[in-house]
Amino acid sequence: MGAQITIGQDAGGRDVLFDIEELLATRLLVQGNSGSGKSHLLRRLLEESAQLVQQVVVDPEGDFVTLADAFGHVVIDGAAYSPPEVEALARRIRSHRASVVLNLEGLEVEQQIRCAAQFLTALFDAPREHWYPALVVVDEAQMFAPAVAGEIAEDTRRMTLSAMTNLMCRGRKRGLAGIVATQRLAKLAKNVAAEASNFLMGRTFLDIDMVRAADLLGMERRQAERIRELERGHFLALGPAISRLPVGVRIGPVRSGVKRRAEGLLPMPEATGADMASLLTEGLASEAARAAPPPPPPPVPRAEELAERIAAGDVQDPAPVPATGPAPAPAAEAIIAALAAEGAIAFQSATAQYQTFLLRCRQQRLVGPLPDMRAFRRRVAIAGAGLDDLADTDRARILRLADRVEEDLLAPFFVIARSALGGETEVDEAALARAYGTSSPGRIRRLLEHFEKLGLVVVREDFGGTRTILVPGLEGLAAD
Repeated sequence: MGAQITIGQDAGGRDVLFDIEELLATRLLVQGNSGSGKSHLLRRLLEESAQLVQQVVVDPEGDFVTLADAFGHVVIDGAAYSPPEVEALARRIRSHRASVVLNLEGLEVEQQIRCAAQFLTALFDAPREHWYPALVVVDEAQMFAPAVAGEIAEDTRRMTLSAMTNLMCRGRKRGLAGIVATQRLAKLAKNVAAEASNFLMGRTFLDIDMVRAADLLGMERRQAERIRELERGHFLALGPAISRLPVGVRIGPVRSGVKRRAEGLLPMPEATGADMASLLTEGLASEAARAAPPPPPPPVPRAEELAERIAAGDVQDPAPVPATGPAPAPAAEAIIAALAAEGAIAFQSATAQYQTFLLRCRQQRLVGPLPDMRAFRRRVAIAGAGLDDLADTDRARILRLADRVEEDLLAPFFVIARSALGGETEVDEAALARAYGTSSPGRIRRLLEHFEKLGLVVVREDFGGTRTILVPGLEGLAAD
């Protein structure tokens, strides 16, 4: 036997040993319903082997961050880094043999899955000279290796299944020993679960999970009821790194702290029924008003409807007001500036905006040639982004870049360029959405992707959703 740790005691009080060297070659699967003690088991395993082998923990709930205090693990906040940075961190972890906890608690579920998938793939793809032995623990593995397609995007599912399959099927040659923990075997992809040779089965109640657990432990189907009767913190263990026959084990104590949770009973609040009702309902309308989402933009007409309107002559650029004398340019510019400052104007079609402009010109009895539709849209975009406040050289630089931008995208591009000129890397999302005339995050994302393909911007977005945007050649170049 090689390097051994004590995972707990059997029914007779004898120590149950775990051979870490054998585990590196044979991998481990842990299963148990919520509250069965899976996280406690993983913590015990990590604590006892911390001085023997490098450890990498993928932690979707932030359960293992306290390992840093007692054992020196480095906690990596997945929400704080972009995808390329997460991959670079994984490569450095392999080269420096650092024990780390990848904390995904601050991310949405699909972001957690994508972050973990890219992280595990980078660990797997490390250069051969960095193939050092390491335990890779993935808690809540049914999220990262689902048995069936769920609500996540199909490309995300393929990515994470590939990463988990590589870890469990091909990771051994690269020194990676996968340890996966799941609440339900039925939700875990079979090709991931099948690669484990060691098993620790905790309490579970559903028949389909009990039968699969009994099959993995080599027990008869009628003995599966024993799994349902396990107490919290008790597991049935089997595998070359533990025991050749199924053995019951009560997991030993742990030393590192755990996060405080609302488990057990707490004193009930002292507020009476009337006081509690007041706490729940007082100021409710104002709070709801503050939290109300912005009104949706007007629907975009269908292509067929738009084609019919064009054929019928409904969609036409209105003719300018007849010229009867010289037009006072400052007055027209003032109307354009006022229109650009109105938040609702961006949600109107270009035709409606122009008609509003012409109506206001008539109301102020402006005469003379007025800007046509194209010139009007450009002036509204310039005024809305505040380019008129810039020095002539800075404004000219932005306008030169905008030569490659479509007319209907000028307004959001000017907002981005104006921020970049001032040295800002985080564009005001509300201002960008208002300039583009949308409240859809998806449309904003596609807009930025379009600008990036044109080479106009460079977008960096971390897993936490923080987005920085650079415009090459404009960072911090505003004239003094």
